[in-house]
Amino acid sequence: MRKKFVAGNWKMHGSIQQNAALLERIRHEMLGGACDVAVCVPYPYLSQVQQLLGGSSVAWGAQSVSQHPLGAFTGEVSASMLVEFGCRYVLVGHSERRSLFAESDAVVAEKFFAAQEMGLVPILCVGETLAEREAGRTVAVVSRQLTAVLERSGASALGGVIVAYEPVWAIGTGVTASPLQAQEVHAAIRAFVAGFDKVVAEKLRILYGGSVKPGNAKDLFAQLDIDGGLIGGAALVADDFLAICQAAN
Repeated sequence: MRKKFVAGNWKMHGSIQQNAALLERIRHEMLGGACDVAVCVPYPYLSQVQQLLGGSSVAWGAQSVSQHPLGAFTGEVSASMLVEFGCRYVLVGHSERRSLFAESDAVVAEKFFAAQEMGLVPILCVGETLAEREAGRTVAVVSRQLTAVLERSGASALGGVIVAYEPVWAIGTGVTASPLQAQEVHAAIRAFVAGFDKVVAEKLRILYGGSVKPGNAKDLFAQLDIDGGLIGGAALVADDFLAICQAAN
């Protein structure tokens, strides 16, 4: 059985004081949990998170990474820099990076491999817009997004990484895919990867991200191919995030 994983994506939220209170609760109450837990925070807070979570069972990571190892790329942060702050994970291809910052499938794939080459675990985000879902193109869209990574190194590229299915129409809207809708896409993702390598597909952890809350987490996580969640707004409220982690446990 695949171990459940819950990752909190703080987006562009937080302050030093708020972070300290939130992380203290998470660190204290996640002792002995059966699921893996991580928080992905804005770059300026990585040092604080490293200090507060070091030695705990809770891992941390960043929300994006440059595809370049170094150079004249003002404002960018390389994978090697993230490693120096103890990061274990990094989000790549989040829908907001794709839509607001015009990151193409090719750029996302470059970031994926830049992270992997430095020993980071990419959390590869895939998902469709409302228009694409209504046009019946959900599986085609997520397959295309996965192919950008698979065509470079085959299924071996997905060994040990995490895929997060985040329907764009359900992010921050309060609308959540039903457990059945989410399971259908997760199963399709696993079947698509199985077409390249069945062993990798079976071990691949696929998270659901899209308005996960304490009230719906248990039903979502009970689905066969949903291996945890990529949590947005609820990750900023200690009680909510801990309840979601408990649902995964």
